[in-house]
Amino acid sequence: MAAERNHATKRARRISTASSAARERSVEAIADLARPSVVTILHFGRDGKQDGEGAGFVVGTNGLIATSLHVIGEARPITVEMADGQRPEVTGIYAWDRKLDLAIIEVAAKDLTALPLGDSDTLRQGAAVVAIGNPLGLEHSVVAGVVSARRELDGVEMIQVAIPIEPGNSGGPLLDRQGRVHGILTLKSVMSANLGFAMPANALKALLTKPNPVPIHRWLAIGALDPKLWSPRFGARWTRKAGHIHVEGFGRGIGRRSLCLFQQPVPPRPFEVQVSVRLEDESGAAGLAFDCDGGDKHYGFYPSDGRVRLTRFAGPDVFSWTILSQVQSSFYRPGEWNTLKVRCEKDQILCYVNNHLVIHSHDRELPAGRVGLAKFRDTRADFKEFELGAHLAGRNSEPATELLAAVNQQIDRLEGRTDAEAIATLQAHAELAQALLRDRARQLDRHAARLRRLATAVHRRAVTGELKATLAKPEPQIDLFHAALLVSKLDHADLDIAAYRREFDRMSRELASEVAPAADDPAKLAALNRYLFTENGFHGSRTDFYDRANSYIDQVLDDREGIPITLSVVYLELARRIGLDLTGISLPGHFVVGYTPKKGPREFIDAYDNG
Repeated sequence: MAAERNHATKRARRISTASSAARERSVEAIADLARPSVVTILHFGRDGKQDGEGAGFVVGTNGLIATSLHVIGEARPITVEMADGQRPEVTGIYAWDRKLDLAIIEVAAKDLTALPLGDSDTLRQGAAVVAIGNPLGLEHSVVAGVVSARRELDGVEMIQVAIPIEPGNSGGPLLDRQGRVHGILTLKSVMSANLGFAMPANALKALLTKPNPVPIHRWLAIGALDPKLWSPRFGARWTRKAGHIHVEGFGRGIGRRSLCLFQQPVPPRPFEVQVSVRLEDESGAAGLAFDCDGGDKHYGFYPSDGRVRLTRFAGPDVFSWTILSQVQSSFYRPGEWNTLKVRCEKDQILCYVNNHLVIHSHDRELPAGRVGLAKFRDTRADFKEFELGAHLAGRNSEPATELLAAVNQQIDRLEGRTDAEAIATLQAHAELAQALLRDRARQLDRHAARLRRLATAVHRRAVTGELKATLAKPEPQIDLFHAALLVSKLDHADLDIAAYRREFDRMSRELASEVAPAADDPAKLAALNRYLFTENGFHGSRTDFYDRANSYIDQVLDDREGIPITLSVVYLELARRIGLDLTGISLPGHFVVGYTPKKGPREFIDAYDNG
């Protein structure tokens, strides 16, 4: 009987496989079937010029378009061009997820033809697939390939395909030979030109099931610089994130130069301008710009290839640029935050790195003008703590000499002394010297590990001390948001708490502006829910509830995604800022917010489920 069942099972599988193969369509048929549903997506810089191009596809007949998040960018105007050339208005972002690199755009169009979503878990290695996109701007290109593997990248499972993915392919559909979407093209392999990656379609289904919609006017403001303070020039991508300014991408000027000019008035000379900057790669260049005419003429003071440089830019091309001074400074710390300061006097320019004067110039070829930030080449850089004034207090100053000596002396006591006899025998007894040096290296490794543990312990002691002081206050005075930032700082020593507090203050002011002065509690709650969940897309984690990022309040603010307790902290603290008296309630396995109306029973608000 068992043999008969096995034979019947194998025969059924052969019949099923043959039936499946019979339903398979040719590549040409797949292309004809999918083409009306595949769209071209363009996003533009703030100067109105096209910044990038990708693909997308219809997933909802009522105007829902799926794509990759990086295709649309954040705070960028978006244009969707349908297969027939029409460009319907983009009304909002229906859902988005930064970790999954997915987005669903909502357009003002009806009766669209949606592509069916397959079960991507069933897509097997070796399966034939078809990709449609706009590689290198060549719209609606079709390429066939196979699934080569399943890979986990940065904690997310991806479909690896033997298909070349070029700029413009991203966001397009990956279809099986029945015409069902199993993936969204997203990454090009760095190892081979003929390999790429797609996000499984089942991840997209989670966004469709639990959207976090953001109106387009709000989307354009996410990460955008305040136009009252900053004006980017010459391309590149300048964004704001929790008080920092981030720049990436190529500028359109010669040398890929891009500027971001400060919009507030510059005081008369003498004045000082300073900013802290950190380069992602020291081969880049980014720093301060001053005496800017709003166009091609300005001075620049910035690190470049490990040195610091003062340059006069007198025009649009390199022939009008003059490097006034370039120095290798021991005060510059590669890979770390460095404070650059320029003091502009009537007849001289003084340039500082971390409070140390490194360049002194009497060049005054350019007239007085505006100040701001500059970047060159394909530099990714972060800026913080920009200041402009007649006289600025120094930052990142070195500790007093006596304190340095005392701390170093304490560290020296931890270190074992090198044996004088062993040093004397190094040259005469090479083999013994090697053995001794290797042994010493092992000792130093152990000692370095101990020093790292001590550094961590000192950091944790300082942060926990501040956390205890914060929580020791009377309960109405406890700032839960600040306490949550301290919890995150325990694991992230370089977390800029002040920057995130400024960002939260900005959100509070924005929310308060939407609440009428005489609003009652129900109206305030409605405004809070609308602000957080409808207008700004805060939402509960869809994919990995236990991801550490969901527990760090700074990352919850950045990604607008969290777990019940972190989203409740954001909800509670914003509520407090607009005069709402709410409480946190810990239920078994869940955390909610409690509200007691003047009349009626207590209400529970689930910030994890959009309030």
